[in-house]
Amino acid sequence: MAQLFFKYGAMNSGKTIEILKVAHNYEEQNKPVVIMTSGLDDRDEVGIISSRIGLRREGISIFNETNIFETVKKLDYTPACVLIDESQFLNKTHILQLAKIVDDLDIPVMAFGLKNDFKNELFEGSEYLLLYADKIEEMKTICWYCHRKAIMNMRLIDGKAVYAGEQIQIGGNESYIPVCRKHYFNPPL
Repeated sequence: MAQLFFKYGAMNSGKTIEILKVAHNYEEQNKPVVIMTSGLDDRDEVGIISSRIGLRREGISIFNETNIFETVKKLDYTPACVLIDESQFLNKTHILQLAKIVDDLDIPVMAFGLKNDFKNELFEGSEYLLLYADKIEEMKTICWYCHRKAIMNMRLIDGKAVYAGEQIQIGGNESYIPVCRKHYFNPPL
């Protein structure tokens, strides 16, 4: 029976490398997958799933107007699994479409993304994945400043923590670091 999975973690918790590993494992067994990512993430290129350790792969871009259910339904093959990277950038309609893929097409969906933004508020996609996912798993990493588990994402501008601004600002290590609660509120910058 197919299920909707949400695997979340702070920045640098290995979400993208995990999605690439899962895709490889399916395909090594001749089980095709469809891999998708938010069209907002243009750090490498739009539609490219790219990990910090250098592995990358082309995927299908998801934009606000994308109907994920129809995209998967119209494929000329039936995927063994649908893999979604940067799922925090999806909207409620997208999440309901992921649930429909699971429920109507009986295809498992694994969504990977951040849970909370740099203001420690939920992203829309993450909020609805937390509500609709059959299984939720935290991917762990450590705080940039200590050995505690990182549960928050700190935005940096010119090396200084910032707590205000637009929710979405695409960036990597130059803009965000994983931190524990203590260092989120008291960064040693």
